[in-house]
Amino acid sequence: MTERVQHLKNFFEEVRAGRLTGIRCGRCHALALPPKQFCSSCGGREWTAVPLEGEGTVASFTVIRVAPRGFAGQTPYAIAAVELREGPSLLGRIVDIPLEGLTVGLRVRFRPIVEDERTLVGFGPA
Repeated sequence: MTERVQHLKNFFEEVRAGRLTGIRCGRCHALALPPKQFCSSCGGREWTAVPLEGEGTVASFTVIRVAPRGFAGQTPYAIAAVELREGPSLLGRIVDIPLEGLTVGLRVRFRPIVEDERTLVGFGPA
């Protein structure tokens, strides 16, 4: 892949297309997600795009009952920190899992959420 996934806008274009893509540092080989300009481990800027499977486990979560403007009609919903099998963690909205069934350690899989012009990272049952 090319450098285009280094930018957040392009990261979400990939999500919209159903692909979860991270970036790997060319100096220290650390994996980052979502894309960033500098490597958190070594400060490098030599990135290579890496396709990710999108499977992981819920590390923590919260249920949103009072949502920000634009999401108010969708409450309640859950946001989870998911530790991906490849190592990094990513925040995403939980879909197709009842709130009462959501637990730390639950296995989930990446699911893109596309609502009109808005694209979100989502996770559903594995």
